[in-house]
Amino acid sequence: MKKILHNKLKRSVLYTVIGLSAAYAGLSYVGGDVAQAQPAQNETISVSMAGLPDFTGIVAETENAVVNIRTMETLSTRARGGFDPNGDPSELFRFFFGPDFMPPRATPQPRQRGNNQPERTVPRGVGSGFVISDDGYIITNNHVISGASKILVTLNSGKEYTAKVIGSDQRTDIALIKIENDEKLPTLKIGDSNTLKKGQWVLAIGSPFGLDSTVTSGIISAINRDTGEYLPFIQTDVAVNPGNSGGPLINLNGEVVGVNSQIVSQSGGFMGISLSIPIDEAMQVVNQLKETGKVTRGRIGVQIGAVADEVAKALGLEDDSGALVSNVEQGGPADKAGIMAGDVIIGFNGSEVKKWSDLPRIVGQTKPDTESNIEVWRRGKKQTLKITVGEVPSNPADEVVASQEETEKPVKADRLGLVVGNVSQETMTRLRIKGGVQITEVDGPGQAAGLRTDDIILAVNNQDINDVKQFEEIVGKLPKDKAAALLIRRENLTQWVPVTPSK
Repeated sequence: MKKILHNKLKRSVLYTVIGLSAAYAGLSYVGGDVAQAQPAQNETISVSMAGLPDFTGIVAETENAVVNIRTMETLSTRARGGFDPNGDPSELFRFFFGPDFMPPRATPQPRQRGNNQPERTVPRGVGSGFVISDDGYIITNNHVISGASKILVTLNSGKEYTAKVIGSDQRTDIALIKIENDEKLPTLKIGDSNTLKKGQWVLAIGSPFGLDSTVTSGIISAINRDTGEYLPFIQTDVAVNPGNSGGPLINLNGEVVGVNSQIVSQSGGFMGISLSIPIDEAMQVVNQLKETGKVTRGRIGVQIGAVADEVAKALGLEDDSGALVSNVEQGGPADKAGIMAGDVIIGFNGSEVKKWSDLPRIVGQTKPDTESNIEVWRRGKKQTLKITVGEVPSNPADEVVASQEETEKPVKADRLGLVVGNVSQETMTRLRIKGGVQITEVDGPGQAAGLRTDDIILAVNNQDINDVKQFEEIVGKLPKDKAAALLIRRENLTQWVPVTPSK
């Protein structure tokens, strides 16, 4: 009996291990049999006898084009927070208690400034990169080389070079560096990140914690992951740690599809969420850096935000896609094109704006001075306007901030819990608005929706507000228990706010 149970236990454990292996390899386990899933048509991955993926061919083909990057920084001894043991003894106290510490009965000593402080070159950090042309151009992250006084590149063969920076872009975290070599260097093929799909196998090669030519693997976890940055990231579960930054994310065809850039972690180490810059986005930056040493981006001069679902319904939109214009820069491209605060931008130059964060990316990739079509949703219908794209300036324009103004005698609008008054002509001129009413008191539904005193109501649903009388009439006809969208101007921003009237 013990022998039978022992044999059953062995089979159970064996099936469990096979099942886990099959799940890891993308295979299905049914009734104790392992059924191999059919590979995609463009897959070049080999499968071992055990049914697990074998990446050895891809690694052999690509790893020689991946480099280790070490950066150095020149600092003064005093800048490192140290003290001179042969100098003023009070410096020892300042080292521990801060630069303003004054020992009892000590005579104040003037701080010495100037360039006569001793300097030393210290290691700054470790990262990765990959060669994209045989004459020595290398892609890495901006944060890997930013602030470095010296950049050392080590090839997989062990040869070390000093690199020069061709250009870098902080906004996309992409940098292009170059090394000089008499022989042609191995390069990586550039893939197409637009064809990536969830669940697809990918590899990362880099130098985590300085360990050269380390290979890790995983799958695509998400595409177009919006983290609030300028780019939509590729999310993977590939093990990426400090030192992997700037290294390639490689598909099963041995092509680069991303540049490893960030990890999402509470500990500072790998926790299963890694973010990579899509190679299509990276190459647009690299091509500009190679040509001019800098990145030129388009702009249209608007502040935007997401479209709330209730606002979309109130405005007659099919869904909450698009970018809600909250402010238009005076004299900017959008202003000249006739775009108004409260418009919802739903398309630009033939590209659909699905999320508000799509617009800066699409516009940024447009060459300045290009005339483009921009589609906006305004007062219940779509309009197409012509706009000439501007260039992102080095210093952003000063923002116009609305200050408090006196209003005319307030009138109560009971159903929204608001007391409003007409907007003064001076305020309308300064804010470049026509009409509207200004809130002087707020309670009930309006307060619950987040409205404040001094907010200016420019429109209700798809109707512009001219004065208090008209506003009162519109509010009185609003259907009960259905949210109305109020276009609110608050300081220098304009936004739609859904408010459900009381009965």
